[in-house]
Amino acid sequence: MTDARFCVCVPARDEADRLPILLDALARQDVDGPIRVSILINNTVDDSVAAVARAQAAWGERLHLAVACHDIPPERAHAGTARRLAMDAGLARIDPDRGVLISTDADTRPPSDWISAMLRAIDAGLDIVGGRIVVDDAEPLAADMNAMQVKLDRYWACVRAIEDDIDPCRWDPAPRHGDHTGASLAILAPLYRTAGGVPAIPAGEDRALVEAAVAAGGRLGHPMSVWTRVSARTIGRATGGMADHMQALSDRVARGESTFLPSFDQWRARAAWRRMRRDQPGGDAGVARDEPLLPPMRCDMPLGLDR
Repeated sequence: MTDARFCVCVPARDEADRLPILLDALARQDVDGPIRVSILINNTVDDSVAAVARAQAAWGERLHLAVACHDIPPERAHAGTARRLAMDAGLARIDPDRGVLISTDADTRPPSDWISAMLRAIDAGLDIVGGRIVVDDAEPLAADMNAMQVKLDRYWACVRAIEDDIDPCRWDPAPRHGDHTGASLAILAPLYRTAGGVPAIPAGEDRALVEAAVAAGGRLGHPMSVWTRVSARTIGRATGGMADHMQALSDRVARGESTFLPSFDQWRARAAWRRMRRDQPGGDAGVARDEPLLPPMRCDMPLGLDR
């Protein structure tokens, strides 16, 4: 048992080059120390453990690192298992009633106010805080990929505007982003337990956790003040993760193929369904429970079309 306010939880596999960058950024956060970090190193063949030890020696009492090493069996060696182990380890290091679990990835580089912005959002009434994901400017994208990213950002801004017009949320008001991934996510400890923790599934474990937490009554928000940098690498560690997405996008751009996404009319219809369902018994929790059961939207609109 501890009265610590928060713990940053990091799954890592073969991240000896990235972990020092992340830990340096965490040590430079504008919150009072010590900063607790739980790192789950799994199925690693590089010198990640030594890299973490060097970071601990460099930062002393500023970082309180807890490192666990696991060789997870192949059938369970995936993102869901690794993140669950990291988050559960962090859970044991914080106040069980008011502590905050903060999830990130080994290849992120958060700004100095990342933790404090998350805690402010929690103190303002949120139970789950999603952080906006920004490609690290230290690893700039190629010109064609940067142009694609601009189009994607514009598309998702339009989606947010549609949702805010049809189905506004009083605790997640505009302006807001739409990201709530494991790279930048905070959740209150009691809600994490109620939601059942991170599901041990091969991919999408972060989205599944958020869906379960909202279905359990958690208030999810996406304040623009919460964001982090992520690597633009195309060779990652988790199947179905951001690196795979970046590789697929890069391949399409290289082949000159169009990227198709759901049309705005579909987003309007989905927002109208949420508004209708929210007014029925079960409210917000019913939306979180029932929406994943709806048929997936069709990717029928080439990226770049106007609303």
